[in-house]
Amino acid sequence: MASPLKPVLAALLLLTIAVPHCQAISKPSLSGKQAIHHAIGRQAHDFDLPKSHKPKFQPAPWKQAHATFYEGGSGTFGGACNYKDVAGQGYGMNTAALSSVLFKNGQACGACFEIKCADNPQWCKPGQPSLIVTATDHCPPNPSLPNDNGGWCNVPREHFDVAKPVFSQLAEYKAGIIPIHYRRVPCKKQGGIRFTILGNPWFYQVIVWNVKGAGDIVSVQVKGDDKLKWTQMERDWGATWKTSAILLGESLTFRVRASDKRYSTSWHVTPKNWQFGQTYEGKNFN
Repeated sequence: MASPLKPVLAALLLLTIAVPHCQAISKPSLSGKQAIHHAIGRQAHDFDLPKSHKPKFQPAPWKQAHATFYEGGSGTFGGACNYKDVAGQGYGMNTAALSSVLFKNGQACGACFEIKCADNPQWCKPGQPSLIVTATDHCPPNPSLPNDNGGWCNVPREHFDVAKPVFSQLAEYKAGIIPIHYRRVPCKKQGGIRFTILGNPWFYQVIVWNVKGAGDIVSVQVKGDDKLKWTQMERDWGATWKTSAILLGESLTFRVRASDKRYSTSWHVTPKNWQFGQTYEGKNFN
């Protein structure tokens, strides 16, 4: 007859093997809060990583356009971009007014272009030298004139109107209008991005200038060190951005995004007692 202890011993043996195995499966490697924090941290890292690896702005392919010139002193070159003093702000006389197609309602302000005379041996300077100009103004259309006879900046023409001394570096000014090749190029600037604050205690304007890399700005955010949280500013006109959020009494931080989707954050560039009409220097693009 079989011993009644054998089934009992077999059952105990199975329990001894199964219980530790169940504990090993059910035991979490992290507590609930730790697991959530770990997952969020990993997702944030994966999301932020591409930002720090965005390539620097590179020259674009060459395109065709035309160029004319205008008379005037350096005080007239800021124009529709609202730069107050292009000579003092480092742009010099190598500035350009762009046709509407290129100006893009002010988004092109600060962008840099390489231009050179092309396909006109009669007027182009020998060797077809090129030079860099910065977009600082708008060349308005003239619908009363045909596109090929005076309406040089009419839509859809791509056109550059430059100062006479600049035009003379490319071609004989007697030509009046010349065909050119142009391309976007990185802007080279000295020092950091500049923020000039204008307005009054109820309405604020910030002119953003001296931007390296792409040169043109598509977004500006501002943050204080106390009550003011990150606030999206709106383009007022040209390189000027506006907000009705209260900025007074706060040490201000600005975050700008260029057209190549790269960001630059300038932390606490102003003191708490900043003044209207003053310019503050922040961090530029590498």
